[in-house]
Order: sequence, then structure tokens, then C-alpha cells
Amino acid sequence: MDVPGLQRRLAEFAAARNWEPYHTPKNLVAALSVEASELVEIFQWLTPEESARVMEDPDTAHRVGDEVADVLAYLLQLCEVLGIDPLAALNAKIDRNEHRFPV
Repeated sequence: MDVPGLQRRLAEFAAARNWEPYHTPKNLVAALSVEASELVEIFQWLTPEESARVMEDPDTAHRVGDEVADVLAYLLQLCEVLGIDPLAALNAKIDRNEHRFPV
């Protein structure tokens, strides 16, 4: 599925539950921050070596995948609400970084 398709699916999920009034930019950014923090929590006390092997444990791998999905879901919903094309924004940012940090 492509990004617009995922955004439609998320919007339909929220609409079916009458959650749209709560999906303001402020609330979506807060939820995104919370979910990113939950992802950080998984890695918080791991050594660099342990963090590189985090996907080897099935339970931890499942938790990481779930938190990545939550972060992405809120980010895509935020982009939808604000009218941002996330792939275009990322591409433009990479272009700027290539100029800011030349090889």
C-alpha cells in the first residue's frame, strides 16, 4: 500500500470511531511524541551492541514493530491534517542536507 492509501485507511478508521474532533495538529503531535517515547523506552538501557540485536528476540521485535507503526501512523495522520506530502517533505529535506553537509 502507498502512503496516500495508508492515510485514507487511517482516516477511515478514525472516522468510523468519531475520533476526527480529537485529531487536531496539537493532539497528533502530542500522540506522536508519546509513541516515539515508547519506542525510546525499549532501547533506553541497552548497550549499543544490545540495541543492534534487538530484533533477534521475537517479543522485543514485536514491541519495536508496534511502536514504529504507532509513530508512523500518527506522523501520517499529522501530515494529512496539515496537508503535507511526507515523501516530498523528506526528499526536500535530504536535498537541503546534501547542500548543508557536502561530502
